[in-house]
Amino acid sequence: MFSVAGDRGSFGMEEELKCPVCRCFFNVPIILPCQHSICLSCAASQVTQTYGLKPTEEDALSYRHSTISSPGSDYSSAYDYTDLDKFDKLSLYSEADSGYGASLSGYAATCPSSPAFSTVSASSSISTTTSCIRCPQCRRTTYLDDLGVQGFPRNKALQTIVEKYEETKNIVIKCQLCVGQAPNDATVMCEQCSVYYCDKCRENCHPLRGPLAKHTLVSPALGKAAMKARNQTSQGVSTCIRHTDENISMFCIMCKIPVCYQCLEDGKHQNHDVKALGAMCKMHKAELSHNISTLSDKAREGKNFLSNLREMLDQVQENSVDFEASLVAQCDAIIEAINRRKEELMEQIQREKEHKLRMMREQINDLTNKLRQTTGLLEYALEIMKEDDAAAFLQVANGLIKRVCSAEMQWQKEVLLEPHEPPEFELQLNSQPLFKAIEQLNFVHTKVPGPPIFLHEECTVQNNSITVSWQPSPRSWVDGYVLELDDGNQGPFREVYVGRETLCTLDGLHFDCTYRVRVKAFNKAGEGPYSDSVQLHTAEVAWFALDPSTAHPDIVLSNDNMTVSCNSYDDRVVLGNVGFSKGIHYWECTIDRYDNHPDPAFGVARIDTLKDTMLGKDDKAWAMYIDSNRSWFMHNNAHSNRTEGGLDKGSVIGVLLNLEEHTLSFYVNDCMQGPIAFRDLHGVFFPAISLNRNVQMTVHTGLELPDHDSIDGE
Repeated sequence: MFSVAGDRGSFGMEEELKCPVCRCFFNVPIILPCQHSICLSCAASQVTQTYGLKPTEEDALSYRHSTISSPGSDYSSAYDYTDLDKFDKLSLYSEADSGYGASLSGYAATCPSSPAFSTVSASSSISTTTSCIRCPQCRRTTYLDDLGVQGFPRNKALQTIVEKYEETKNIVIKCQLCVGQAPNDATVMCEQCSVYYCDKCRENCHPLRGPLAKHTLVSPALGKAAMKARNQTSQGVSTCIRHTDENISMFCIMCKIPVCYQCLEDGKHQNHDVKALGAMCKMHKAELSHNISTLSDKAREGKNFLSNLREMLDQVQENSVDFEASLVAQCDAIIEAINRRKEELMEQIQREKEHKLRMMREQINDLTNKLRQTTGLLEYALEIMKEDDAAAFLQVANGLIKRVCSAEMQWQKEVLLEPHEPPEFELQLNSQPLFKAIEQLNFVHTKVPGPPIFLHEECTVQNNSITVSWQPSPRSWVDGYVLELDDGNQGPFREVYVGRETLCTLDGLHFDCTYRVRVKAFNKAGEGPYSDSVQLHTAEVAWFALDPSTAHPDIVLSNDNMTVSCNSYDDRVVLGNVGFSKGIHYWECTIDRYDNHPDPAFGVARIDTLKDTMLGKDDKAWAMYIDSNRSWFMHNNAHSNRTEGGLDKGSVIGVLLNLEEHTLSFYVNDCMQGPIAFRDLHGVFFPAISLNRNVQMTVHTGLELPDHDSIDGE
């Protein structure tokens, strides 16, 4: 309807004052049940008809208590038909055919307490033709009653704001019926229809004939003034839409709408909680004021941040210039260094050339002198050969022969017919590392990475092992990570992993201890801050299996490595897959097979104990070996504490390792076998068994401690 001359995309309140349908300033805005506003004339153009079941009052009443009574519920959610687009949208016009509906059927089945239900039977749903309107913003559907769009409440507050805004702007009144993004300027207004028309739309929608000939057309300015005068006249106490003689004085809490006294009496709002209009207005204004204050703070923060972003635009420009200058300077320095190195290499070539020339000249001089001497000797010898006097020849022949032979020997020894220096320069510039370095020349981050973030759902504990997983801080460049772990007793952290992986498993920890883990990232700029530490508690009791990787080859394991037997008549050793250094641990072995009275051994050992002999034969195992009649304790091949009482098929041997008191005890069929076997045990111990082919047994781990005073070291 209206537009602001000049910048139509100005940032501010203007968009809030425009109808979502016509994209012009609101003209007689009404409030839909979904709390969105729309021009009255635009609402009439949005009315469509549906064919099918119309909701009954009974359906609406059940919906009233399930939906509308809930704070913040949406009126229209119960009847949000998503298939309305399948029906033809029909524009309903008044009898005067002025382009918008003056009396249309139905208002808001989505508001159960609205007048819409006064026309609906309380019987079961019936098939009928129903008028409805769909909100152009949230797409919620509202059914209309006999008042049509006239039954929707007017948004007087919005209309007042629009009028005030128009007074402060250079407004051009636009046609309300033009289709498109740029409506034409209005030329007339119909006082009866309250619609602004351009010449084309007036001719098409409001011809001056028939019933429309009696309508009064005025200029847009006069029409606007008349509408404003009417609005000011009606600015007194608001009256009820249904009961026009009644003033609105109460507010229905359940339906969240203002009502009159008659609305409370005729049953539509009977038994609903209501409050005085003034009290509710005051309460809602206080709530809105608080929300405005909160939103204002957010907007202020956003404005400050936006201002900072705009400043950063200039900073980016300035920093880019400085960065480019720095890059050019660094590249120039590299080029200068290459040129400097080039001069040094050129000087080296000159020195090599001078050396070659000097060596060649010396060789030429030496060879020239030698040839001169040799040539003189040869010429002299040839002249002697011409002597006809035999006596005279023989007088010098012997000495001459010796001289010629000596000269020949000197040629062989002293004269090398190869150049001392080759003419080629046996040098090659090794430029590959430089080219590789140039290819790898890149920017490095000057900011250390942020603290990594632990993925708590992927951090797990299994027995005395913990697995931690993390991810890098957003927008951080990471070359690697440093993972640190404390001692399980709130002690200092120590470094346990360095690398690029983001998943790490730590084994061999103490049982029943709470460990703290933290991680930090690093890159070429340095190390970043530590992450928040995560705490993981290891298992209270030990669950272990027998370890095939450390067992003797004759050992046979089955039942998920919990049952053990042997292929040899000699004793063979197998260890558990978990070592203990702290806490109290108890496990048992049940004898499944026992033939020919063997003497298996039970106890603990170091990881490197002997595997091809009875447990306890060396100084790295502490054991009790037992036959069908009696038992002995053994360590480093020393036997002690013979105790009566043996084992048989079905017997249960228990081992109690108390590393709080540093002792080892044994049980046979729930009875302690002898005294405490060993004391002063320190270090890491693995459960251990030795047996031969006459025995088969099954290990049971993670058991409760036996009820015996030996647990306390007595």
